[in-house]
Amino acid sequence: MSETGSMPEKAVVQFDCHGQAVGKMRNEMDVRMVKPFEERFELATDEGAFHGGDASAPPPLAMFVGALTGCIMTQIRAFAKRLGVSLSDLKVETRVQWNWQAVGRVYETAPRAFDIDVLIDSPDPEDKVVELIETAKKGCFIEQTLGVSNTINHRMKTADGWRTV
Repeated sequence: MSETGSMPEKAVVQFDCHGQAVGKMRNEMDVRMVKPFEERFELATDEGAFHGGDASAPPPLAMFVGALTGCIMTQIRAFAKRLGVSLSDLKVETRVQWNWQAVGRVYETAPRAFDIDVLIDSPDPEDKVVELIETAKKGCFIEQTLGVSNTINHRMKTADGWRTV
């Protein structure tokens, strides 16, 4: 076992999400961590008037930016204990920008910038705080996902089975 408690030295972390469209633009999701242990969460997203929704829940992009911010904050706090760094206060300010371009009756997007400002109040030396942030960056699943090229596979259910789209 490792310093992370009952976790093995290596593991696959897997989340599954089952979403259902309800209402105008609302989506209700059952999100489950299935590996290496089980947790379950119910989440919802909605859009505002621009997409014809009721704004009854945060839009997916708000949840994405919130998740990125929460991920790095969680890792900083968890790793501060393990690295012996004292935190008197922690704030994170995240700005994410995308390019948006109309293409006929729809639009296309592309990521432009991910900026994360970390404001840590600590009595410890600056180099220890830098090491903490560097370590937390490596432990943040979302940041690590964004930092590499990814292949995202889509399939559509058809009468004959699954079709890759």
